[in-house]
Amino acid sequence: MQKRSVLKIASACALVLGVNLAQAQDAIKIANILELSGPGTTSGTMFKNGVEMAIKEINDKGGILGKKIAYTTEDTQTNPGVAKGLTQKAVDNDVFAIFGPVYSGSIMVSMSESRRAGVPNFTGGEAASITEQGNPFVFRTSFGQNIAFPKLARYINAKSKKLAVIFVNNDFGKGGQATIKKLLQGSPTQIVAEISTDQGQVDFSAAVIQAKQSGADALFSYTNEEESARLLRELRKQGWNKPVIGETVLTSAKVAELAGEAANGAVAHVGLTVEAPQLQDFGKRYRAIYNSMSDHNGVKGYSGVYVLKAAIEKVGKLDRKAVAAAIHNSCFSAKQHPGVLLDVCFDAKGDLDRESFMTEIRGGKTVVAETLPPLNKK
Repeated sequence: MQKRSVLKIASACALVLGVNLAQAQDAIKIANILELSGPGTTSGTMFKNGVEMAIKEINDKGGILGKKIAYTTEDTQTNPGVAKGLTQKAVDNDVFAIFGPVYSGSIMVSMSESRRAGVPNFTGGEAASITEQGNPFVFRTSFGQNIAFPKLARYINAKSKKLAVIFVNNDFGKGGQATIKKLLQGSPTQIVAEISTDQGQVDFSAAVIQAKQSGADALFSYTNEEESARLLRELRKQGWNKPVIGETVLTSAKVAELAGEAANGAVAHVGLTVEAPQLQDFGKRYRAIYNSMSDHNGVKGYSGVYVLKAAIEKVGKLDRKAVAAAIHNSCFSAKQHPGVLLDVCFDAKGDLDRESFMTEIRGGKTVVAETLPPLNKK
């Protein structure tokens, strides 16, 4: 009864776009299950846009193995229960692959359904725990914390002796807090404050006061887009003049837009940014279509579809299990598969590794300060 209720809620709130899967008998069926309302709206919408860009491009060039891609896009409302119900619905519709959710808490719940059916599931979620479940069908479209954070920790060691950590109290935030804490143990940097905040939190005054009272010489922020902007504004209001360091979200286009002048000086390690020379062409094409700038989520969705395409072509047939296996322990070059945008390698757990970037917001714009090599570069 409870499962049926979740499905009813999911169906009633679904936003369906594109070709009706039931009418797409001779197509490769994909389901986008994304945060299109609630706190995850920004992330989910940009991911969706990137996926749909890639699908249109591929279909315009004849599809994959001569078959067009048919897709639906549905709204999780940033609710893990709805995400699970929508994933079950997609599985029942016999989709070939699922893209999303983006939020770690939702994919942690929903991926049990795609795993049960053997459906490749691409997620933008970054929590380290996502790929620690032994799920052979889940793949990241961005760095997991286990790949991104060692690079970030080296940067923090060079900048801070006493660090305050502000994180959002969900799977994403707690995963980041635990990972950076583990990596900084025994290092030159001591964590002097660990400050938990709520998803969707509006008032960051108390959190900033706590960070200031800790005696920290730098702040590590690990919250979602809207919360990051509110935090930066509060830091500026209270006169914080020390480094503010983050991972991916902190220097995103949406944060720069929402925080305004208060975002200037924020620094973050970023796996994907349209400011990088390798991704500028994608950024221009995205802007021409959507009349807005893409953040890392748009790149995640777009490149993920092209990874799926490359894997299907590698296998040479539409076999979900074989395609999933073809992604594990494999590399895909941007020269051979331009849509993946950057050379990328996947390990046995579905984690990816590739180049990344240190970025800073200057004059309201995100600037690439440095390109970092893959963590496991040989």
